[in-house]
Amino acid sequence: MTETATRTFRPANKRGAARLAAVQALYQMDIGGTGLLETVAEYESFRLGQEIDGATYLEADPAWFRDIVSGVVRGQTFIDPLIHSSLTADWPLSRLDTTLRAILRAGTYEVTARKDVPVAVIVSEYVDIAKAFYGEDEPRLVNAVLDRVSRRSRGEGRGADPVEKD
Repeated sequence: MTETATRTFRPANKRGAARLAAVQALYQMDIGGTGLLETVAEYESFRLGQEIDGATYLEADPAWFRDIVSGVVRGQTFIDPLIHSSLTADWPLSRLDTTLRAILRAGTYEVTARKDVPVAVIVSEYVDIAKAFYGEDEPRLVNAVLDRVSRRSRGEGRGADPVEKD
């Protein structure tokens, strides 16, 4: 038996699928300039749980998807500065690519607004999403930033904040 055949994969749950779809929707909104209502309606009608060009989108929790996307849009003036302050000085938010910004925005929204979800679950889910798009560095960055955000907003997380330089 091959190594791939013996490995077990964790199936995506509906919230995990909603998180991935939210990241994709936020990316689409950032790149295409589409609005919140138009994007959410498109995903709910034509993407979540649907087959498009031979690819099947996982069935997602539409309420969770809607909450993340609308929460990021509503809270962006709070979310972006929080992410920016959790990055190193040489990597401002504006320097990150659009997909990575979408992942960090969605994760930061959940950490700050969804106190009913453990930080470890949120961080793990968004690190997994980052792994779907990137190699090693970006998932580590997502982990570090969301950990700093959780310490600042919930008083939870590992390690100490990096020393601020004047």
